[in-house]
Amino acid sequence: MVYVTGDMIRIGINASFVRKPGSGIGQVTSNFLTELAVSTALFQTAQSDEVEFVLYLEEDLPAGIKLPANFRTVVFLPFWKRDDLVRKILWEKISLPRRAAADGCDVFLSLYQCPTVMPAEIFHIMLVHDIVPKLFPHYLNNARKRLYWQWTEKAIGAAQKILAVSSRTEKDLVQHLGIAAKKIAVNYIDCDALYKKPISLIKIQKVLQKYHLKSGYILAGGGMEVRKNVEGVIRAYAKLLDSNRRAHFVADIPQLIIYGKLLPQLAPLALDAEKLVKELNLTQHVRLLDMTPQADMPALFSSALFFAYPSRYEGFGLPVLEAMAVGCPVITAKTSSLPEVGLDSVLYCHSDDTHDLAMVMRTMLTNPALRKTLRQRGQERAQKFSWKKFTGKIAHIIMEHKQIKA
Repeated sequence: MVYVTGDMIRIGINASFVRKPGSGIGQVTSNFLTELAVSTALFQTAQSDEVEFVLYLEEDLPAGIKLPANFRTVVFLPFWKRDDLVRKILWEKISLPRRAAADGCDVFLSLYQCPTVMPAEIFHIMLVHDIVPKLFPHYLNNARKRLYWQWTEKAIGAAQKILAVSSRTEKDLVQHLGIAAKKIAVNYIDCDALYKKPISLIKIQKVLQKYHLKSGYILAGGGMEVRKNVEGVIRAYAKLLDSNRRAHFVADIPQLIIYGKLLPQLAPLALDAEKLVKELNLTQHVRLLDMTPQADMPALFSSALFFAYPSRYEGFGLPVLEAMAVGCPVITAKTSSLPEVGLDSVLYCHSDDTHDLAMVMRTMLTNPALRKTLRQRGQERAQKFSWKKFTGKIAHIIMEHKQIKA
């Protein structure tokens, strides 16, 4: 088998989520595009090859993303302009496949699981982050969401190649959706590049002043969805305070700081953190920061004594990687994909056992040497993940397809 040289290949990409930089998929999209812009040679088998990337968008690209000449953008909306699930379905399921076919795409990359089914002549690669609605049906709390997920399951099965962001997600696809293992490849994502850059003391001080904080707090958050289990952290923290009043194992328990958008109107999908803190009489000990800009997060992680993230289920677990990259010691759950991300660089707890979590928090709190070890191990572990590796694996799959097709 030989490579075909001097060929033209057109690769379409659903880059819609670049307009939502605060979301995990938005971060994946923007970081992948940034890496792709400097790694286009990976998609060529010879200098004479021509590769064109077509980015399909619902809004113009953010000003900060610079693209080479062999990239072009296609911005469009269906007749339904309101930014809701109806528009999302129309755009992903109907408009997008038609546009990609009309533009002559040879390959199409969906950067998240969605109802997009491409015509047979387009080699479709779909990146699947998780199958949360399948495992937690309460997320499908209306007919539109149920229909969207039904179509998404069918689209995942129809894609010629599936990329799973973790081995756990790969196993879930096989076990719960009946996807053939040979169709799936694991491709780990990375965190945003800003988490791996040095943070100046001036920047840290500015962020602490902005939120009226002193370094040395306990940090939690990453989302107020019930499955993220911030409730478990708050209840474990209450136990920690109570045991310290009785045993005095440290002079004082640091403040618990929780970041993440408060969405009590989404009950039972989201935790009403304000209500729980009041019920447990913790208003003097717990601060809720609500939504925090990503630019502030490296400083917030680096100033924390440790980060507690006992999530019940993750397709990957980006907040754990973000904390490790900055050098913040992490406590997380021994469930789903989290041990894949943390390995021996974090401490583990049982996600639904608040007594166990409180004990692990106490261990972290009273052992400075352990925290130092975890800081070092976490940063070393975080370097194993990279957007270059992620992009390289996608390029390999596309080039392998090109070989077979030739």
